[in-house]
Amino acid sequence: MPIYTQLAFLRTTQSSLALVFCSQILVWSMGWTLFILLVVLTVVHGNPTMTVRTGSGPTVGFDQHPNSVPLGEDIQTTTEGESEVVEEVMTTGVLNPSHYPARRAATVVQHYLNTRYGSPYRWIFFSTVHSGSSEDVAEMGRKYQLELTVQEMISNVSGQCSAELFFPEGEGQSAPQVQASCEGLHQSNTTAQEEAFYQQHRASNNLVSGNNIPDSYGHVEPSMKPFWQLGGVASSFIMLRESNESTLYNMAQVANFTQLETEKDQLRFNYHVLLHEMISQEIIHWKLLVTWSPEQGVQVLQTELQPKCHHCEAPPNTTN
Repeated sequence: MPIYTQLAFLRTTQSSLALVFCSQILVWSMGWTLFILLVVLTVVHGNPTMTVRTGSGPTVGFDQHPNSVPLGEDIQTTTEGESEVVEEVMTTGVLNPSHYPARRAATVVQHYLNTRYGSPYRWIFFSTVHSGSSEDVAEMGRKYQLELTVQEMISNVSGQCSAELFFPEGEGQSAPQVQASCEGLHQSNTTAQEEAFYQQHRASNNLVSGNNIPDSYGHVEPSMKPFWQLGGVASSFIMLRESNESTLYNMAQVANFTQLETEKDQLRFNYHVLLHEMISQEIIHWKLLVTWSPEQGVQVLQTELQPKCHHCEAPPNTTN
């Protein structure tokens, strides 16, 4: 083969190899570009939904009383930016006795029993919910049925109760309606203590007063316990009236009380109480005019809601 032919062949071969090599580089480059694009799109769009657990709700003051209930919730976030609270518990049908709807309803029963049977020596709390159910009443509200154990704080006597309560709904919402029957609750006899307390303060020329019960350490002086317990029972009248399906009340503290002159054989007191609304964590101030005698029981004649206290904190924990 002539030399010029060989040179032409070599040039052609080199050009072909260069073309193939450039083509491979182009394909390889396009492949990496496509891969990077897919990664970027995945990062930007992400998964279509995401669930974030927020854990337990506020813990401040949840140990104020043995029937306090911690709350929890799940938040569902979508790609459209919408968010909604998803309840962990079912509020219609058979209820889990340890969950909020059943225990909230039991707390309302507790307040009802205090308005019926409470005294300076009888302060009732529920201790256990055994079973419960609820059902919607069309365009009227929701009805609950409960089996529960209640306990008197002073004597520790327990009683078994069956209760039915109804939460009305709509504008002008009224207080819940409660019916309850209990066995064993009357086994504690406080008649002698109540009569001695009544006679002592009915005839006394020294009208009693007190404040900050319990104190900042959670302590209650023995001489102040009947007045603290009477304040708790009187507070149940307010807490029963104000309760609905979005509240959970306990009395946190007697800010102060003053005994007034006895009228018509009734001991009379002005009370200023702090109520702890445990869902909002709000401390609510009420002033009450309270009367009591062994024959007539506890009566709340006047109530006055006080202005909100924005700097107030929950008083210390105490249950006895």
